[in-house]
Amino acid sequence: MTEALGKRAEAAAAAEERDDEAVQRGSSFKAWFGEVATKVSNATGSVWTFALAIAVIAGWAISGPVFGFSDTWQLVANTFTTLVTFLMVFLIQNTQNRDAEATQLKLDELIRSIGDARNQFIGAESEPEERIKRETKEVEAEKDKPASPAAADRQVDPPSRNGKPHNGEPAGQR
Repeated sequence: MTEALGKRAEAAAAAEERDDEAVQRGSSFKAWFGEVATKVSNATGSVWTFALAIAVIAGWAISGPVFGFSDTWQLVANTFTTLVTFLMVFLIQNTQNRDAEATQLKLDELIRSIGDARNQFIGAESEPEERIKRETKEVEAEKDKPASPAAADRQVDPPSRNGKPHNGEPAGQR
């Protein structure tokens, strides 16, 4: 198991080096696309973009009588929404992929840094579905057991009800 983890870590480091080298070599399209995808995803998720979409739909509906509800009038809206939807799928998927990879990286680092955690779960997202389900059942079966005597001795503060850490500082400013 340790050997497999070492190979995974080496493969991840090599992939990261290749990505860094590609960006340095001038593969700026990937970096540019990532930036554009993030900006578009953030912009389209805003309340103002939603309001703009409602206004465009209302304008299109109001203009229907002017154009006699013609086939062209309907085709314009249909074509526009189809093209926007098609492009948004790729932009949002790119952003989602990067967010998921970053989350997995953070979780892997937390698992690695916690002494009682099982390092076998590092990189679990790339395991076959059957193995993930089997390991999920094993973890759920053990959920009421303390991880170790040291973990059982640790006292965990209950969650705060006001969103602030228990030391009174605002969340995120510890």
